[in-house]
Amino acid sequence: METTRQNKIARLIQKELSEIFLLQTKAMHGVLVSVSVVRISPDLSYAKAYLSVFPSARSEEIVGNINANMKSIRYELGKRVRFQLRIIPELRFFVDDSLDYAERIDELLKK
Repeated sequence: METTRQNKIARLIQKELSEIFLLQTKAMHGVLVSVSVVRISPDLSYAKAYLSVFPSARSEEIVGNINANMKSIRYELGKRVRFQLRIIPELRFFVDDSLDYAERIDELLKK
């Protein structure tokens, strides 16, 4: 069960990461990256961010690039939240395929 503090920090990180990815993907035409969920550890030192990528065919490639540039993203996040958080959590990014899963179930139910 997540505490209120974990939820507040997760929402803050989700909002800031969304803004960071919005600025970074403006140069890449036809690509949209959104942060669907952020889960943070009880000691607030690790955060898992689940990313929804459009088009979904390039999602593994884009999340791989994001994980490769994790240090610069963490630095940018640290600059944005330096007055709210004492410790900037280590970040891990994962593909959120829940929309693809829901679409697949919808297709199967229509048959």
